[in-house]
Amino acid sequence: MLKKTAILIAAVFALTATDGYAAELYGTLKKVKDRGVIVMGHREASVPFAYIGPKGKPIGYTVDLCYKIIDKIKATLKMPNLKVKLVPVTSQTRIPLLANGTIDIECGSTTNNLTRSKQIDYLAVTFITGTKLGVKKGSGIKEIEDLNGKSIALSLGTTNEKAIKRVAKQKGLKIKYHMVKDHPQGWLALETDRVDAYATDDVLLYGLISKSKKPGQFEVVGRFLSYDPYGIMVRRDDSAMRLLGNTVLADLMRSGGMQKVYDKWFNPGQTKINMPISSTLKTAFEVQALPY
Repeated sequence: MLKKTAILIAAVFALTATDGYAAELYGTLKKVKDRGVIVMGHREASVPFAYIGPKGKPIGYTVDLCYKIIDKIKATLKMPNLKVKLVPVTSQTRIPLLANGTIDIECGSTTNNLTRSKQIDYLAVTFITGTKLGVKKGSGIKEIEDLNGKSIALSLGTTNEKAIKRVAKQKGLKIKYHMVKDHPQGWLALETDRVDAYATDDVLLYGLISKSKKPGQFEVVGRFLSYDPYGIMVRRDDSAMRLLGNTVLADLMRSGGMQKVYDKWFNPGQTKINMPISSTLKTAFEVQALPY
């Protein structure tokens, strides 16, 4: 009798160890299992995080990480042929589409903040950046104070918009705001001299410069006007999906795999951004490499 009980207990523990998500099949994982498809929301011009590549499909640093998470979902659900549906999103649509169930995971360049966390949730921090100014060389603009009486393009619904307007108000600066829906529109406004600057995260500015026709004409200037830790978005109150995603990211951070993905896109990267990993981000990876 005792021997049979011991065998039964061992079997239970084995099942728990090999299929830890089975008992928690709800939320996003249940939706994916039932429908046989996972919907990945992605940005189209957030270089080098998520943008349309030469073959017409989304590529980038965050896209690579999302596909690794999707591979884990396939293995967990035992669905190797799980379909992946791609849905483009913007800074205005990404949160509503995730909250209402249209997309299951958002892969772009989204800042993790407390206000957004009222509607959605985030996985571990995968990048750290902040708001800076993209300007034409020789413009005389070095800091936000130099924009007094001038114009700046801002993407609607971004933390960059809030940061610029907050600092301008604090400093009593009179800046004309040119609102755009995405990075390409903002950059075009700068290229065509409709504005004096475009503000977004510094890494995105370097990406826009690397993709521009005349990269030597532009520069990134100024101090950081905000702190922006990026994270992959998932649905709120979905601990099973969050655990799965964070397990994948922690494994990558612990094994050195995250550094390899980073180097692929940033050092120098396919777009020649040439941004070696910062000590801050390296420390963030070390801290988030949670043990089992």
